[in-house]
Amino acid sequence: MTRTDWSQWDNLQWRRRLETFGDDDGPVVARGPKGEIDGVCNLGELTDKGRETTLALGQRYTIPENIKSREPAKFAGRFSLRHLYVDQLGFMPSLIANADTIYLRATPMPRALESVQQSFWGMYPPTARTASFPPPTITTRTSADETLFPNEGSCRRFAQLSSAFAQRAADRWNNTSEMDFLNTLISKWMPAGGRVAVDSHPRLSGIMDTVNSTLAHGPETLLPPEFYHHRGREIIDKIGVEEWFSGYKESNEYRKVGIGSLVGDIVSKLMYSVEGNGNDGLLEVGGRDGDLGKGGRGETDIRFSMSGCHDTTLAAILSSLGAFEGEKWPPYTSHIAVELFREKIHSSGKLTSGRTSFDENKTVETIKSQKQSLWSSIFGTAKEKLSRSIPAPEGMVRRTMDELKAEEKEKLDGYYVRIRYNDRPMTIPGCKLPGKHLEGDETFCTLEAFKRIADKFTPEHWKKSCVSNLDSPAFPKVMEEAGY
Repeated sequence: MTRTDWSQWDNLQWRRRLETFGDDDGPVVARGPKGEIDGVCNLGELTDKGRETTLALGQRYTIPENIKSREPAKFAGRFSLRHLYVDQLGFMPSLIANADTIYLRATPMPRALESVQQSFWGMYPPTARTASFPPPTITTRTSADETLFPNEGSCRRFAQLSSAFAQRAADRWNNTSEMDFLNTLISKWMPAGGRVAVDSHPRLSGIMDTVNSTLAHGPETLLPPEFYHHRGREIIDKIGVEEWFSGYKESNEYRKVGIGSLVGDIVSKLMYSVEGNGNDGLLEVGGRDGDLGKGGRGETDIRFSMSGCHDTTLAAILSSLGAFEGEKWPPYTSHIAVELFREKIHSSGKLTSGRTSFDENKTVETIKSQKQSLWSSIFGTAKEKLSRSIPAPEGMVRRTMDELKAEEKEKLDGYYVRIRYNDRPMTIPGCKLPGKHLEGDETFCTLEAFKRIADKFTPEHWKKSCVSNLDSPAFPKVMEEAGY
């Protein structure tokens, strides 16, 4: 029977198998390490182990001990969205009827989308959703507009800068005793007997990816033991972190075109929460099927947001805030939490803040992992009702601190921002200064101080910044230290 009503779509279940070249150059079905022909992952896709850890990230339970580690090749764990925000704090409801207060986003990479799906499913499994729960909206962008990872492919200036810093790392490390040691370990497996180098083929960072991936997935995928030599892995990690992330520590322009747009969006969400402006979800997500506006699937007054991104996103954010010093490459299922606190005035007239006043908090939670990366945020509700038209940004949300009036700046008083990386509170250098943090805890940065730091590398127009200064030197005349 031919169907003519396409207002409803059927679900076609299908099975995918990968195909590759056989010995005679003809097509054959690809097989896994044990001869599997179904469920075989393509390069860069989320594995079953990745699904397990991202599901656990959302659940009430912690990530299992046997797959939990802060070693770069394994998985970051112990943190659980549902356990903290539903069971422990009661910030999010235990049962939801719709996703109108939830914002989900992913990069174009399939593993990022799958990570979001798994974590959301873990936090709100079928038993925590009503029978009438509609499909949640997951927002994506075209590659040209993507800012959820440092976008070399669509930002020419960032491509220039990242290439220059990568070449500096190659010049600095290729002819050192550390690189000689790596070559004694693994050069015998390089194509055509080539030498291991920062810019070799494969690149040193590519070797690191393979080592970490194979080490995380058991004996069937392991390389020769020389690839897992402790000192060798330490050297590879150190060089990789410098090659990929030193630019964020040293150059404000690098921060601006690399990750500044995303950080600006994070700050905007904090400001939406403070200002009580319900436009945040409406501007980002929209409304019902085929329409824009509040209601049905029109996510407004966002309380929780989760975005699937990447390891390079994590380290870029932390490095740009001066909070990645001495860190290793982000482990799998890593996450960043950006939390917004508000001081609570008790009947005694005294102020308390932080962990003891979640009932009054407006909290922002940001989660990331990579190679399966998560960025998740929780925001306070807003009071303002919106029309079904598309509003423009208003108030103080997208304006810098210097552009705010005195009375607007006063609205930020009593708010604090904390960054947690894999459940460890991180300290931003500029927040250590007197008056820039909660008394007694430097990890709680005042919102004003945090915004001033972020404003310095938030581009006014990211795409314009990406085609600016193309004839300028890649390195600043003096180091422009991050986190201030």
